[in-house]
Amino acid sequence: MRIGILSLRRTLYSTRRLREAALARGHEARVIDYLRCTVQVSTRRPAVFYRGRPLELDAVIPRVGSTHTFYGTAVVRQFEMQGVVTANNAGCIVLARDKLRSMQVLAREGVDLPETGFAHSVLDSQGLIDRVGGAPLIVKLVAGTQGVGVVLAGSNAAAESVISAFRQLNADILVQEFIEEARGGDTRALVVGDRVVAAMRRQAPAGEFRSNLHRGGSARRVRLEPAEEALAVRASRTIGLGVAGVDMIASPRGPLILEVNASPGLEGIEGATGVDVAGEIVDYLERLAEGQER
Repeated sequence: MRIGILSLRRTLYSTRRLREAALARGHEARVIDYLRCTVQVSTRRPAVFYRGRPLELDAVIPRVGSTHTFYGTAVVRQFEMQGVVTANNAGCIVLARDKLRSMQVLAREGVDLPETGFAHSVLDSQGLIDRVGGAPLIVKLVAGTQGVGVVLAGSNAAAESVISAFRQLNADILVQEFIEEARGGDTRALVVGDRVVAAMRRQAPAGEFRSNLHRGGSARRVRLEPAEEALAVRASRTIGLGVAGVDMIASPRGPLILEVNASPGLEGIEGATGVDVAGEIVDYLERLAEGQER
């Protein structure tokens, strides 16, 4: 197959590993800066051009960053119009990137989540705080990534202050219950197709509640309980993703979904688990191309 990896930088670990995995399986593979692509919207001849030349690909692996979701998914959508196989389709990437909408979709389908509130006005901030169980609680920027824009408020007064500050910046926020029993840890499951191919338990450093590896968290390989694995696959399928990083947290009422990521980083999970996740993604792409998976 002729595989395109849509990424802004070929030196990124995930991009490099995906290219290596594709080449190792005998495919042609090239890294394509999607911001340098142009699209021809045409009924008869839809096309994607790169550096002035039409791209002829059989499959693409989107690695669309949050800053460029609109343009990146437009390029992915154009490939879909040409019948090119995509590891994740454009509509599902957009859905996963919208934290509030994705949580609404998960909740509608009965997927267990932490209690979450959303509001535009700060006038009813106390009511919002009460509806998620009061402090301590988490305040999140809807557009935040990698733990940026996530604040733990230890008291109702602190929560009101953070909510007010974010709203003065005209930022959309989520207010979410704090699961104390998780003790600063969560689980990242890497779902490819209909199964979890790797999982790691992440732990926040001392004095921190965010377990993101970018913020100094540690990770170790873990074998998921059947309920955790089933929940991760269900969450990925509900959002419609073929490849997803599903973040879960333990709670007294069972595992809860925190987030479903459409472009999960591979460095942390491959390093912690030793699993060739990039290879699993390329294998999945092969099955899609052969019609063995949807």
